[in-house]
Amino acid sequence: MRKSFRAGAIAMLAAAAMLTAGCSGGAGTGSTAESAASDPNQKVELTYWAWAPNLDKVVDLWNQKNPNIHVTVNKQDGGDPAVTKLLTAVKAGSGAPDLIQAEYQKIPTLVAADALADLSGTEANETKSHFPEGVWNSVTLGSEALYSVPQDTGPMVFYYRADVFEKLGLSVPKTWDEYAEAAKAVHASDAEAYLGTFSSNDAGWFTGMAQQAGASWWGIDGDAWSVKVDEDPTRRVAGYWGGLVQDGVIDNKPMYTPEWNTALNTGKQVGWLSAAWGPGVLAGNAGATAGQWKAAPMPQWDAANPATGNWGGSSTAVTSQSKNVDAAAKFATWLNTDSEAVKALVTETGIYPADSAGAESALTKAPEFFSNQPDFYKVVGDAAQNVGSFTYGPNVNVTFNAYNDQFAKAAQSKQKGAFLDAVKSMQQVTVDDLKKTGFTVK
Repeated sequence: MRKSFRAGAIAMLAAAAMLTAGCSGGAGTGSTAESAASDPNQKVELTYWAWAPNLDKVVDLWNQKNPNIHVTVNKQDGGDPAVTKLLTAVKAGSGAPDLIQAEYQKIPTLVAADALADLSGTEANETKSHFPEGVWNSVTLGSEALYSVPQDTGPMVFYYRADVFEKLGLSVPKTWDEYAEAAKAVHASDAEAYLGTFSSNDAGWFTGMAQQAGASWWGIDGDAWSVKVDEDPTRRVAGYWGGLVQDGVIDNKPMYTPEWNTALNTGKQVGWLSAAWGPGVLAGNAGATAGQWKAAPMPQWDAANPATGNWGGSSTAVTSQSKNVDAAAKFATWLNTDSEAVKALVTETGIYPADSAGAESALTKAPEFFSNQPDFYKVVGDAAQNVGSFTYGPNVNVTFNAYNDQFAKAAQSKQKGAFLDAVKSMQQVTVDDLKKTGFTVK
């Protein structure tokens, strides 16, 4: 019998190992999928909850070539609504799909609710070599189990106004010290101009920044969770940005506001630390500045050991209620590693593929917004290989909400000390919630 990760359960890694030998959500031995493979006349119907645009067009390619494993896409609201809907269906024991588009940070929550099948005994387990190590760890949780197949990822880079840098005689910063100096120069040239902003409503952005510095906020310690938010890597990042805000050389307003959009258009926001999907945002919010931006690697804490954070991305998981796990795993493998499928994902949905070879072959031409930088995808591709591992926990939403609450106050105060206090509060809120929910915490 599968082991639940409810309150009082043993640690995730130990339980994850047990899932491999479980019966209700295992590799599908003796399942209808195997029967379909041996009986060409038997047809399997799979449902797939997802929110990526035009995904049904990609799935049509599969259905045309695989008439006996038919997949129907049911469009969902992305992120939390889809997760909540799935958890409700799992708890009710009916109504769950065979597959779901799962964000990386939500996988521990879904595993904790016993909502995902372990795919380690299926062909999906043979896809490891397709993905960067940090991305693969996001779907295995550091165990021998496999809970999903990576689909897209968001390696972070530094977008900057090349024309402004040239005008000011600035070099692209390779270290965070150099970034601070460039920020001072940009603001000194124009009191309304900033190299970037500290956004207190983007916990995913801050997580990526902490990840680059070597942070991993959750972990397994024996039979308990460990929480490592308030440790050196995250404190280093918080103190750095708090210092820049305190000195007034970086803006302290959130991203994605009308004010921020205007600043992008007018050259008052000269840079943006963002992910591979950034060109779409820039094109939509600052289309008039096309051809004036370039992408570069993130500034580094240690130039000799380049690292990158990740902001966003999702995977294709098979639910614990699927009666056709092998068939679902076969589809998930094709969708995210087949060259034709990955190219279709890029063309139809606009993702940056997690599959390294697929990204290289499908992304041969820079986005139109960055037509002035032919090597755009080489910069992003190199960054993708340097994404470090980061373990999420079962209460990521609580931690992210704590970030929004605490850093909103810190950004408003413009005091470096308040940024460090915010990290401490995130740690405490996370630990208290785990204990309240019934998890053991060390």
